[in-house]
Parts: sequence; C-alpha cells; structure tokens
Amino acid sequence: MKLSAQEEYGLRCLLFMARHGETRSHSIPEISRAEGLSVPNVAKLMRILRLGGLVASVRGQAGGYTLSRPADLITVSEVLNLLGGRFFNTQFCERHAGLERTCAHDEDCAIRLLWRTVQRTLDSILTQTNLKDLLRDEAEMSELLQKRLTPLAPIIGEIPVPRANGHPARV
Repeated sequence: MKLSAQEEYGLRCLLFMARHGETRSHSIPEISRAEGLSVPNVAKLMRILRLGGLVASVRGQAGGYTLSRPADLITVSEVLNLLGGRFFNTQFCERHAGLERTCAHDEDCAIRLLWRTVQRTLDSILTQTNLKDLLRDEAEMSELLQKRLTPLAPIIGEIPVPRANGHPARV
C-alpha cells in the first residue's frame, strides 16, 4: 500500500490554500514555490482538483485558484479518491484473478476480508478528517487521531465469523 506522489502533492497544494486564505486566489507559481514542486506538476494537480470540484479557477491579473468549499467541508477521503482512488474496491478480485477468469479463492478468501477491513478502517478515519483538521500541529493532530481511533475497535467485530460449513458469510 503506497500513497502516490499525486495524492501527497495534491493534498499539500490544498493545505497550502487552506492555510494561506481559503477565499484568496493562489497562483500556480506561488503554490509551486511554497511546496517545492515543479510548476507543471502543480498545474496538472490543480487541473485535476478543479475538474473534481475541489478548487475553482479565478481569471484575471489576480487570478489563480481558490478552494471551492471551506476547508472543514473537504475531507481527506474525497481528496485521495479524486487523486488516486481507493485502496480496495470491488473490482480488486477481478483484476487479481491470476490466469483464470475468476479468482481461485472467490468463495472463501481471508486476503479479501483483510483488504476490506483495512479499507473500512481507512474510510472511517479519512472521511472524518478534513483539510481544516490537517492545519493543526503534530501534537494536536495526534490527540485528534487518538480520539478517532478508539471507536474503531467495533469494526473488528463486523468481520464475519465462519459458518458451521467453514465458509464465511460474504463481506
């Protein structure tokens, strides 16, 4: 599991905008300098973010980009899904079926269960975390994440227990 450069840098661009004025227009060269990214890379990211509805472009001499919504209404999950996609999705097993049309473990798969549980855990944290949350310092963010991680224990309870025939219920 890797966080792509596109996801990381796109998130950094959005945080720069949130930190330095949500409604103020920010130019591509300004964001590029501040984040240590190339101008073409920032231009590509801003285009994706604009097409995804997370930023709006402003024309004119003082033009650039602004957040399309307040920072507390843009979730990290939304940003990562736009820039890279989910860690696990329903087509995962189809893409990793090996030489066969369907996976040899289609009926009973502990690996699939693991990936779905990881995705549920990620979804729980990332949908609760917004850009405004990420403007905190590390100590404050650590405290916030500890509060959010504590209730995740029940997710483990949602994992299906094998039935009497040895096959788990479909997740």
